[in-house]
Amino acid sequence: MSFSKYPKYKDSGVEWLGDVPEHWKVRKVRWLCTIKKRIAGELGHDVLSITQQGIKVKNLEGNDGQLSMDYSKYQFVEIGDFAMNHMDLLTGYLDIASARGVTSPDYRVFSIRDTDACHDEYILSVFQMGYRNKIFYAYGQGSSQLGRWRLPTEQFNELPFPLPPQDEQRKIASFINRETAKIDELVSEQQRLIELLKEKRQAVISHAVTKGLNPRAPMKASGVEWLGEVPAHWEVKPMRQIADIVRGASPRPAGDPRYFGGDVVPWVTVAEVTKDEEVYLTETENFLTKEGADNSRTFVKGTVIYSNSGATLGVPKILQIDACANDGVVGFEKLMREVEPCFLYHYLASITDCIREKVRQGSGQPNLNTDIVKALRFGVPPLDEQRAIVGRIETLRCEFGSLTAEAQRAIDLLQERRTALISAAVTGKIDVRGLAEKGATHA
Repeated sequence: MSFSKYPKYKDSGVEWLGDVPEHWKVRKVRWLCTIKKRIAGELGHDVLSITQQGIKVKNLEGNDGQLSMDYSKYQFVEIGDFAMNHMDLLTGYLDIASARGVTSPDYRVFSIRDTDACHDEYILSVFQMGYRNKIFYAYGQGSSQLGRWRLPTEQFNELPFPLPPQDEQRKIASFINRETAKIDELVSEQQRLIELLKEKRQAVISHAVTKGLNPRAPMKASGVEWLGEVPAHWEVKPMRQIADIVRGASPRPAGDPRYFGGDVVPWVTVAEVTKDEEVYLTETENFLTKEGADNSRTFVKGTVIYSNSGATLGVPKILQIDACANDGVVGFEKLMREVEPCFLYHYLASITDCIREKVRQGSGQPNLNTDIVKALRFGVPPLDEQRAIVGRIETLRCEFGSLTAEAQRAIDLLQERRTALISAAVTGKIDVRGLAEKGATHA
C-alpha cells in the first residue's frame, strides 16, 4: 500500500528538493537558525561528542577518541541547541542536545530563530537527511580525499530549506518518530537473529570438533575440565606432540624503515589474524623489506597461526601465503600428517572463549606464551573422521552464512526504507498529515 500525495505541487527552484506542496515555503537557513559561539572560559563542564549515533558525553577518563588539553576553549551547548560536526560532510552528523556541556569550537552550534514558525524535530529531520543523502556535500569545500570536506558558514546560511506550516511540521515529525521506531524495532530483531545464528553456529561447530558427528559413539573423560568427554576412540594429546609451536618475531626497532614499509614479504600482525572470521589469511596490508624478513620469522603457506597476546588472543587462521609474523603470533609448524589443518583451526576457534577465561584468571597483560599453547590438550580423531567433520562444518558455515546474509539484506532494505520514508515526508513527496493523526501504518 502506497502513501498518498498532496493535492497540488509547485517547483521549489531547488534541484535536490524538486516539487514541494503548493502551500509550503522554501527558506534559507539564515532565516530559520541563529549560529551561536559561547566559549566556556572555564573547566568543569561535560564534554559533548557529536557522533552518527547522536550527541554523547565524552568519557574523559578513558580512551574515548582524541582528547583536548584545555576544554576551557570549548563552546557551550545548551539543552535544545543543535550541535553539528560540519568539518567532514562524509562522516559528520548533527543532533539536538539533551544535556548541557561544551563541544569543540570547530563545530557549529545553533538554535531556531523563530520557535513559532519552526518545530525543532522537523528541522532536525531535514538536517539529518542532508547528511544521510549527502545533500550538503554539493555545498562543501575543502579536500574530500583527506576527509576535510566541510560546510562553511556562508554556505550553511544559504542552504534552501523546505518549510511547511508549523502544525504540519509537528505532524510530519510525529509520523517520522512513530514509523522509524517500528522500523528500528524490526532492524533490532534482525540483528538479534544474526547474533543467535552466530551463537548457534559456534555451538554446533564446537560440538562437532569436541564430540564428533556420531551421537551414539562411546565416550571417555578427556582429563580436561572445559573439554569434558570425547569419543573413546579419539586420542587426547598436548599440542607439543602434534606440531612445533614457535613464536613470530618482530624486527627491532619497530618502525625502522630498513625493515618495515617494504613490498617484498607479507607482514602478519595480531590485527591481521583477528580482523574477521575467515578461515584463511590470503593477504596482508603491510610488508617487510628483505632485511626485515631476515630479522623476523617466516611461516610457510598452510601453517596454522594463532594470536597469543592482548584482548584478542586465541584466534586462529590458516596462511594461504608465505609470510612473516610478529611476536604476538605463534605458528604450528611441522604439523603431523595425522592432523588436518582445517580441523585444528576449527578446534582452536571453538575454544577461544575458554582460553581467554583461563588467561584472565592469571594476572598482568593477557598472554599465551608458547609453553601454555604447547600444553593445550587436543582431542584427535582419526584423519578420515577429521575430514568428515571439516566437511560437515563447511556445510554448516554455508547454511548459517546464507541465513545471516538474508537477515543482513533485510536490515539493509529496512534502513533504505527508513531513509526514503524520512526524505519523502520532510520534502513533501508524501502527505502524512492524516496518518499522523490516525497512527496508521503502511507497508
